[in-house]
Order: sequence, then structure tokens, then C-alpha cells
Amino acid sequence: MQSSTSTARPGRPRSAAAATAILAATREALVEVGWSKLTLGDVATRAGVAKTTLYRRWSGKNELVVDAVAELFDELELPDRGSLAADIEGVVLQFVAILARPEAKSGLMAVVAESTRDDALRERIRRSIVDRQKRLVLQGRSRAQKRGELPPETDPEEAARTADLIFDVVAGAVVHRTLVSAEPADEEWVRSFTRVLLLGLTGDS
Repeated sequence: MQSSTSTARPGRPRSAAAATAILAATREALVEVGWSKLTLGDVATRAGVAKTTLYRRWSGKNELVVDAVAELFDELELPDRGSLAADIEGVVLQFVAILARPEAKSGLMAVVAESTRDDALRERIRRSIVDRQKRLVLQGRSRAQKRGELPPETDPEEAARTADLIFDVVAGAVVHRTLVSAEPADEEWVRSFTRVLLLGLTGDS
């Protein structure tokens, strides 16, 4: 009985380790060969797993790339820099740095383009990347309210809509600046963008 238990338990850690290795190998492949030449066979070889292991978790490379890129955005943190403006600047600079990474740049642009004709893929992007990062808006607003920089929310539904809008404005501006227009999103641009954003949030100049 004891030996049977000891052989059954390691299954879950091995599975988690395999998933970690697969996502890391996907990002490595994105850097080296790009999205168009990335194959599940190559990723499996890089990760040291069987190709069937990938197919048990991901139906194709688009879904795999979404999850690999999502892990990069999970690294985003809202720094406490003493003010709403400084907090926004801090997290936007992190966002810019992630988008400058070739695996994020090529992976995100590719799956967004593919999602225009794939509703399930679009939903996966929303769930795995967009929805997970809206936490930053909620954290930032809550912190600013505690500091007295923003008024408290009285209508939960309106608060949720506002949070969605703030995220859309920030993400849309940064992605367009860095990946579409390919202009530098340096500290000066981030400060200017933050000033414009705060005009809408507080009504102050």
C-alpha cells in the first residue's frame, strides 16, 4: 500500500512542472523562430516532453501562445510609489517593458490577428490576459481612494464599468504606441499619458 501511494502522488507536481516547461519553451521558440514557424513538435522537444502532453492541454499553437504570453503579463505589479500618478507611471513602464520583449510582441500580435476569425481564441485572450490584469485597476483605484485621491464608489455596477474603461484606455494606448505606431514609450511619454488619464479620473489639471 505504501509503495502504491508514493508512486501516485508525484503525478500532479510532474504535470505542473511539464506545463511550466512547455510555456517557457513556447516563449523561447517565439524569440528564436517567431509565431509563424513555431510548431508544437518543436516546443515539445525544447520542453523535453511528449507531443501528446501538449495536446492534452492545448488544442493548437494559438491557445498555447496565449497562455505563454499571459504568464508574462502576470508579472505586472502595481507599485506603491506614494501617489496615484506615480503608481500609474510605474505599472505602465512595466507594461511597456513586457511589450518590448520579442516573445510578447510577436506572440500577442499574432494571436490577436488570428482571433479576428476565431471567437473561442478571442475569448481565451480576454479570459487569460485581459480579465486577469484588470486586478491592477481595482488595486490602484482602491489605494487611491484610501489616500483620498479619488472619491469612493457608490454604484458597484458603475464602478465595474469604469474599471473596464480605465483598463481599455491604458492597454489600448500602450499597445498602440508600442506595437502599432512603433513609437518610443519612454518615461516622458508615460508621464504625459498619465497626466491625460488623470484629467479624466479626477477632473484636475
